[in-house]
Amino acid sequence: MKVGILIPAYNEVENIPHLISMLDDFIKHHHGYEVVFIDDGSTDGTQEVLKEYKRNYLKVARHKRNMGKTQAIITGAAETDADILVIYDADMQFDIEDVPKLVELIIKDDADVATGWKQGKYEKRFVSGVYNWCGRKLFNLQVHDMNAIKAFRREVLQAIPLRRDWHRYIVPLASQYGFVIKEIPVKLKPRLYGVPKYQKKSRILIGFFDLLAVKFQLSFLQKPLLYFGTTGMIQILLGIFVGIIAIILRLLGHGFRPMLYLVILLVVSGILFFALGLIGESIRAIIDRLEKLESSDRKNFL
Repeated sequence: MKVGILIPAYNEVENIPHLISMLDDFIKHHHGYEVVFIDDGSTDGTQEVLKEYKRNYLKVARHKRNMGKTQAIITGAAETDADILVIYDADMQFDIEDVPKLVELIIKDDADVATGWKQGKYEKRFVSGVYNWCGRKLFNLQVHDMNAIKAFRREVLQAIPLRRDWHRYIVPLASQYGFVIKEIPVKLKPRLYGVPKYQKKSRILIGFFDLLAVKFQLSFLQKPLLYFGTTGMIQILLGIFVGIIAIILRLLGHGFRPMLYLVILLVVSGILFFALGLIGESIRAIIDRLEKLESSDRKNFL
């Protein structure tokens, strides 16, 4: 099976010569591999340096502006007809020799997605641990790391929904769509040059909300009336129950105005939740139609 290594890069000009040298050595000893380098709107001369390296195994795609890693992956996948795709970062923090091991999980062990489990020292280990723990709990994953180097079958990319920055959720998305996920430990090395692209503290908050957004799309948005309608009906029934108690107490000569307010709150909020479920069902129907069109377009694109 043909394997395509996708290398998204943004302002990695200092790493390019070392990366190409490493790939030259790798390709000599491993056949059936193709490399697609995606320059994601770099402004440091990355594109100019890449023009100096002409290799039979190397293809280069370029975005005119920075569009994010997710779009870079989609663009790179469209440049190759490989059956298996590998996401490899241009900072070379992952060992290229772990790539065949991931591919082997797909070819020999029938995995659809093979992901790595980072071994070694790296910044934000605590944040990464919390993030991955939340991912395991929210999506019932059996893997330790969602954001290490990974390989997957082409049909995975064609099937799952991807928005900006959702490359971080390929593993949970693939799992929710029924694909088989397997994991192996992979080496993590220090970055040679440049600075990490995701070192801003705001990325932690963005990642957390994106995690919730993915969970919402994969659960609540699949059956909105079930979740919101059930909540609404429970609140309405509670309102009726509290109302009956309030009437009985009133007949016994004990009137409590706050109970009346509670009845109004429960009933009104229940109606609103139920209405939200109905609106959600309408939105879900529209999304289903759009996803069919998007899936068809993506398959043609990829």
